[in-house]
Amino acid sequence: MTNDDESGEPGLSTRSVHAGASADEATGARATPLYQTTSYEFPDADRAAELYALNAEDHIYSRISNPTVEVLEERLASLEGGTGAVATASGMAALDAATLVLAEQGDNVVCSTDTYGGTTAYLSHTASRRGIEARFVDTLDYDAYAEAVDEDTAYVHVETVGNPSLVTPDFERVAAVAHDASVPLVVDNTFATPALCRPLEHGADVVWESTTKWLHGSGTTVGGVLVEDGTFDWGANGYDEVAGDNAAYHDTDFVRDFGDAPFAAAVRYRSLRSLGDQQSPFDAWQTLQGLESFPLRMERHCGNAAVVAEYLADHDDVAWVAYPGLDSHETHDNASEYLSGGYGGMIAFGLEGGYEAGKAFCENVELASFLANIGDAKTLVIHPASTTHGQLSPEEQRQAGVTTDLIRLSVGIEDPADLLADIERGIEAT
Repeated sequence: MTNDDESGEPGLSTRSVHAGASADEATGARATPLYQTTSYEFPDADRAAELYALNAEDHIYSRISNPTVEVLEERLASLEGGTGAVATASGMAALDAATLVLAEQGDNVVCSTDTYGGTTAYLSHTASRRGIEARFVDTLDYDAYAEAVDEDTAYVHVETVGNPSLVTPDFERVAAVAHDASVPLVVDNTFATPALCRPLEHGADVVWESTTKWLHGSGTTVGGVLVEDGTFDWGANGYDEVAGDNAAYHDTDFVRDFGDAPFAAAVRYRSLRSLGDQQSPFDAWQTLQGLESFPLRMERHCGNAAVVAEYLADHDDVAWVAYPGLDSHETHDNASEYLSGGYGGMIAFGLEGGYEAGKAFCENVELASFLANIGDAKTLVIHPASTTHGQLSPEEQRQAGVTTDLIRLSVGIEDPADLLADIERGIEAT
């Protein structure tokens, strides 16, 4: 086994294959079994009562936990460097599950503007229906975070690499602002993945990801995950769902009773149990297969993206290129500090022909797929202003870093020469 560092922890590739798993005790099967079951038989009435009172831990019902899903959760917690994880039905389900536990009517969430359109829409139009206010601040304006955070702030939210602007904030500065107010920093690590960045090592308290993307990598399986650091003081600022007697469970205090990962426990027993937004056993089993090749794919994604970004930067018909690995990117220094092993597989660029050229490019590529996803082994392309961010106002699009000409390119693992030929074909057609 290779080591990640001097601590003796196994390396990323080793953990991607082995963490959380061992041979099946019942059959000796080496591959993680698919436990496609809803329920688990109780040996006696006393044991059933203990489980429902949370006086003992074991599987009760697969809406709450499942052996296959548990392996995935342990593996992702290991990859992110966390103490506990909860797998959900999608990335957005992870965000919703976290918000249910952390925020209540009258609270607010402070969020960076360089954020996925679905997250922005969720905070603005879904969480708001529960009486939760969304406060958006410029991603790189650290004074703005401090001005926006107050005694009613439930959490501060940023993305490791912004979607689709590819801006990387200074996590430690944002974390300092949040922690000064006894508020957790929640980070969407989807674009970077734990192969490139572990935000929990830079001040984040909770990380969430869409496992649909690079973690799985084949465009077949939707999923999400929440991972916690395990060190945040949940009792310091009135997080009643995590610290103190829980209204939904008699004589249960998640901080006291689940000390290593109280937030994950609260999400499991409050959000998953009530919202039903758990990841299915089959989807978890599928994602485990993808994770085994995850580090290898990330190396190729990053290498191919660097080649494509350089090609676009030198192209006469390309107006601009945003890629964290280019010196010209506004947060290249932050990306170089916080990302390790590459700058990711995402590129944003604009053509001289503007809005219509962006749409035409997406229609005329052949190798790349024109669809609303990222992180696939296949190269994917979309025009956000007319699709993923089309529901936002022009001002909201601008704040999110979406210009009318922006093309979002998720670079796959194909041969680089074939990618460049396809990109050139798309440009010529515009």
